[in-house]
Amino acid sequence: MVGVCRACWASLEPWGGPVCSCCGLPFASDRALDSGQALCGLCRQETFDFDRARSYGLHTGNLRAVILQLKFRRRERLGMKLGELLASVWGWIEEAYPAELPVLVPVPLHSSRERERGFNQAELLALGLSRGLSKAHGAVSPRVETRCLRRTRATPPQTGLSLRARRENVRGVFSAVRPERVRERVVVLVDDVMTTGATLSACAQALKAAGARAVLALTLARATPEFPAEAAPSLVTSVDDIGPAQP
Repeated sequence: MVGVCRACWASLEPWGGPVCSCCGLPFASDRALDSGQALCGLCRQETFDFDRARSYGLHTGNLRAVILQLKFRRRERLGMKLGELLASVWGWIEEAYPAELPVLVPVPLHSSRERERGFNQAELLALGLSRGLSKAHGAVSPRVETRCLRRTRATPPQTGLSLRARRENVRGVFSAVRPERVRERVVVLVDDVMTTGATLSACAQALKAAGARAVLALTLARATPEFPAEAAPSLVTSVDDIGPAQP
């Protein structure tokens, strides 16, 4: 299936354990739910500009491997198929905003990076998500807005930077180009990997400045030290020699 064997594709499953109620960080233990608010340590100290965030699965094993295939092997069709997986975790958005049809906004790449790669993987995921929701519900699916958020300058990769450095790296990088497309709307930001949430928060800040009523973040994978990014044996030889994923 688009460069991934059926067994590896079948192994891609959503995270079913407890998560932070704000940023969606997966918890290794149910103990985190014993407190009054199920918040991770970061969310107890810091605030994000997005309202809530969730991820399909962990950035490890076969899910990490197929994301690397998408980004560094130029598997564009794989992006659409992976985006359809996000439809299976759409329920939390419907619960939060039951009467809304959100707008899907992929996190933009800088034009130079997109030319180099040939596509924006977040855009492919958003298009796949919209298609997956249409298949699942047989109704009007959320519109994908690819031209309402712009990355104004190229930045160094976030990999290896501290949270503070990540936030500084993306400060003021995003701007809303067509504010009328998001004004008074619920917006769902779509990206491939969330690590600290700095990029998603910077995008949300720009969207809210443009008048978005609420901004939620939905990513394919969540990277966290609690669940190290172990490579999948079945795919490692085909992708891990390319280099690390860029959050």
